Amino acid sequence: MALSDLNLLRVFLAIWETRNLTAAGQQLGLTQPAVSHALRRLREAFNDPLFVRVPSGVLPTETAARLHGPLSEALRIIRHAVQDGEIFDPGRAHRVFRIAMSDVSEFYFLPTLMGWLSETAPAVDLKVVPLDPAKAAQLMRAGEVDLTIGFLSELEEEDDIDSRYLFTDTCACLVRSGHPILDRGDAAPDLASLRYINANVTAPGHQAVERWLTEAGVKRQVALRLGHFMAAPSVVRDTDLAVVFPTSIARQMNGDEAFALLPLPPGHPVVDVRVHTHAHFRGDTGIRWLTDSLIELFGDRP
Repeated sequence: MALSDLNLLRVFLAIWETRNLTAAGQQLGLTQPAVSHALRRLREAFNDPLFVRVPSGVLPTETAARLHGPLSEALRIIRHAVQDGEIFDPGRAHRVFRIAMSDVSEFYFLPTLMGWLSETAPAVDLKVVPLDPAKAAQLMRAGEVDLTIGFLSELEEEDDIDSRYLFTDTCACLVRSGHPILDRGDAAPDLASLRYINANVTAPGHQAVERWLTEAGVKRQVALRLGHFMAAPSVVRDTDLAVVFPTSIARQMNGDEAFALLPLPPGHPVVDVRVHTHAHFRGDTGIRWLTDSLIELFGDRP
């Protein structure tokens, strides 16, 4: 097949991702008959069914699995070749940006960012990819992620990664505003006297602070273990439990002053949150626009 029809590539990759023809059509803005017609052309070109029906949708054949990598790379190269140096008009652009970030970053950045995008770039969409520090550079090199947000010091050492500063964050111990420990008036409250929530947070900066607390010998009695951090503030609000959170998140949650932020012991790590992009796409004016916008919206915000 002469892959001059880029829509065939897009259809193949959408079906691969969604495992469903209807969902693929919705993702691409195509009707199901249009997706079925494109899939027929792909099957004829490669002389293979490519995707076979199962009760839950479709599954790729071995040929489709073999084609996925090369076709994904081909579309990436074509897309960036077209976008490279092209003037990006946010008010008229139709584009999906893929951003890797942690669960904490999702909570902190997305409400403000999506509200701003709805006014500034209404046809620009985001696809959030869970942050995997070990794969962050690889995914950006492959063009599978446009930007990565977070504390990733190892990326700053990569020659082909551009890292731009957003803000410096710390961590604090979050308790309810009426907690008995506040009545003691201590400048440095005894954090070991508290009972804690251990909330699973994927942010590398938060994990670095947790490691430091353990290595520094700060004893914490864990009363509740959670698989996600979102429930922790509600539990803290209604109990005498405490949780260690990034200060940026703690302040964002504390608009009604329902919480108090206790300082951690001196010497705990501070983290520089940055937005990271790959040097190969410096000419992509869309990625540059989004990076500049993130810095304008969140730079030195905490």
